[in-house]
Amino acid sequence: MLRAEEESQHTPAIFSSLRGKPRLTVYRLPRAHIFPDPAEAEPSGLLAVGGDLAPERVLLAYAQGIFPWYDEPPILWFSPDPRGVLPLKPASALHVSTRLARTLRQGLFRVTLDTAFEKVLAKCATVKRAGQRGTWITAELADTYRALHARGFAHSCEAWHGKRLVGGVFGIAIGNAFFADSMFHSARDASKVALVTLAQHLAARGFALMDCQLPTAHLTTLGFQSWERARYLRALAKAVRAKREPEKWALASETAASEAVDPSAR
Repeated sequence: MLRAEEESQHTPAIFSSLRGKPRLTVYRLPRAHIFPDPAEAEPSGLLAVGGDLAPERVLLAYAQGIFPWYDEPPILWFSPDPRGVLPLKPASALHVSTRLARTLRQGLFRVTLDTAFEKVLAKCATVKRAGQRGTWITAELADTYRALHARGFAHSCEAWHGKRLVGGVFGIAIGNAFFADSMFHSARDASKVALVTLAQHLAARGFALMDCQLPTAHLTTLGFQSWERARYLRALAKAVRAKREPEKWALASETAASEAVDPSAR
């Protein structure tokens, strides 16, 4: 959900409401990698509890519009309504403001893909955010993301100022859907530059949508839309059916630079 620069607006509200309820109708997951219908989630989005964070289970969850979100055991699985979505097909809804477009043209940041996944993951987990005491990227969940990155499912987009990593976003790709999980920045507009570059890369490769999981005012300025869960799930089911081999990603500019240095890479 880009549980990131605005996640503090959502996490306390959801969990305080859960603590205030004496009973919740949620599912306890069995050992088998199966999930209940996302339409049966609580108003908060909470759908199920328990299970594990095996890469196979997490991929299955994402493909069904479900994701883990918790800061301490047990594992909680959510499918909120509405969802934050950036449509990429048939035409991208990405919006780049005049000021952000100027920043992109000026080339203030060098942008790469899958160059520093571990660093982006660590920054997203440790950067201090207003109103946030802990992190939802637990050690166990971070291990799962690393495993998915090694298998070509999890990807990062990095923004650099010189040799310093100053912004980035990471998430998971399944078929023609990309699930943006979190982003960070330590320089103004760095995370926006990374996110916009990633969205452009996805659109150029034929992806149908980017899911940010929770709609926020910040992401709305970039073209993300608030979709009812039913609409989102229909679009998601179609997107994840697309055949796409997991692989390491690179921007066209990175590939060109590599080939210029090493002609054998052509």
